[in-house]
Amino acid sequence: MKIIIKVGDKAVTATLIDSKTTRDFVSLLPLTLTMNDLFGREKFARLPRAISEEGERTKTYEVGDIIYWSPGPDVAIYYRHDEQPIPDPGIIAIGKIDAGVEAFNVPGSVKATVEPIE
Repeated sequence: MKIIIKVGDKAVTATLIDSKTTRDFVSLLPLTLTMNDLFGREKFARLPRAISEEGERTKTYEVGDIIYWSPGPDVAIYYRHDEQPIPDPGIIAIGKIDAGVEAFNVPGSVKATVEPIE
């Protein structure tokens, strides 16, 4: 499945993986989120509710990854890699930005609209 994320005057697409966590995330769409900056590497936003934690957890990421951080419950998009490890309980990947991740590499918060692509 594909989604579109609109940030300011930019729009990027992402490809989602097939998992229960991802399907639960998609059930929340469309969403408009205020995504705050964390560590100069990711933009994150609190989801309206917790979603499934049945996806595979990891403590590593790549630029462009879209992940679920269950303690939040937050969704995040990594736009820069800082070589720092992810703390417990780890993250659950839900997808990856296809191209244009630099749209998130801006100072401060951004407003993002996330919609499914039919």
